[in-house]
Amino acid sequence: MTNMYNMKNINNYSTSKLYNLVSQNAKLQNQNSGASSTKNISADFASILNEKLNGVEGLRFSKHAETRLFERKIVLSESQKQKIVEAVKKAEQKGVKESLILMDSIAFVVNIKNRTVITAADSRELKDNVFTNIDGAVVI
Repeated sequence: MTNMYNMKNINNYSTSKLYNLVSQNAKLQNQNSGASSTKNISADFASILNEKLNGVEGLRFSKHAETRLFERKIVLSESQKQKIVEAVKKAEQKGVKESLILMDSIAFVVNIKNRTVITAADSRELKDNVFTNIDGAVVI
């Protein structure tokens, strides 16, 4: 059976649509193999989906943040992403809910509970900018 999903476009699907597509595929595979349960395939799917949604590091970027990074030509290295993950952990330990993370002349507003970068701004936009709805800041 050919793979009917293009994994490069996985972010274009909602969680429920992905689950439904994979469940349908699992049922077809089980019918072809004579199996009666989709539990194992569904469990595998759940772990893969969580990894894709949360990233290997447990850090996600909202669509808004992805757009801002693209528009501002900000490309993050794996090292920089890891620094953000560490900053999120520090903020979480202090009980911060929404944090401003400053790194390498880039500002990120991050929802700590969801581990989601909400927006990003580079040094040009930092001047005369006011960040609201944050309860902590981490400078790395």
